[in-house]
Amino acid sequence: MPSTSRHNRFASAAWVFLGYLMLVLLLGAWVRISFSGAGCGDHWPTCHGQLVPDTSNQKTWVEFSHRVTSGLAGLLGLGLFVWAWRRFERAHRAVKAAGATLFFLITESLIGAVLVKGGFVEHDDSVGRAIVIALHLVNTLGLTGSAVLMAWWASGGRAPELTGRRRLEWLLGLALGGLIVTSMAGAVTALGDTLFPTDPTLGGGLLDKIRSDVSASNHFLVRLRIIHPILSVVVGIYVMTISAMLAAEESDGVTGRLAWATFGIVVVQLVIGLLNIWLGAPGWMQLVHLALAQLLWLTVLLLTVEALGTSTAPESSSTHPGSR
Repeated sequence: MPSTSRHNRFASAAWVFLGYLMLVLLLGAWVRISFSGAGCGDHWPTCHGQLVPDTSNQKTWVEFSHRVTSGLAGLLGLGLFVWAWRRFERAHRAVKAAGATLFFLITESLIGAVLVKGGFVEHDDSVGRAIVIALHLVNTLGLTGSAVLMAWWASGGRAPELTGRRRLEWLLGLALGGLIVTSMAGAVTALGDTLFPTDPTLGGGLLDKIRSDVSASNHFLVRLRIIHPILSVVVGIYVMTISAMLAAEESDGVTGRLAWATFGIVVVQLVIGLLNIWLGAPGWMQLVHLALAQLLWLTVLLLTVEALGTSTAPESSSTHPGSR
């Protein structure tokens, strides 16, 4: 069988895996939203000390489902790494991305264990939980980012060449860094929205809600809620500016299409974020907001590697001599 067919199968599997990761991520957010983090007690990796617990309790069912789907993601990630190792040259970027994906899957699981064993679940409103939640989100960005690059490079996508375009490197690097910081703030804000919900039918308008949140008498998670919207607007405008610039320079190529997609996602995300605040951050809206945030992160990451990229066609057409 031609090596290109084997690569196409791997690339397709990698894209499907990325979609599955997104579903696992949203289920993890639902664990927080539904206060199901202690659904398995303080046991990890078992649930109430059992491999297969009684799931008649809804919170146990939600938490156990997340653990099962996360465990399956780990097995799939391991399988994709072995597959990449056998099908590509050892130095192929898809192999490196598959290895990074597996690494972040392991650390994602360990952070989950810290949340459970540390009691950073359900109604815990400690500083420690806020810190772990923010770090958890950074690890998730690393995981989904590695997974999308694995699929992208296995599909023949370009990889960044960090020479000769210093200004563009800085502009795109700042965009990625801004998204990471904004996402960390968003994770803390989402925790505050869950633990200290607001009733959208009470009080005045949006400005009244903001003034109420920043009151010194409120919990620190409530007072911090103002940071994420401000960061989102600033970083969003910056990313839109960069994407518009790249779209104008390369309107007909992959870079141009990714740039316009980035621009559109930012616009939609800002509107969704405003609605999220206006409606009092209901659970379903938080999931939509999170899904779009991940989509934006992945699109900007691909835009970066493509805009700074060189062709990977020669590398992607070869396999390891020992593969069969």
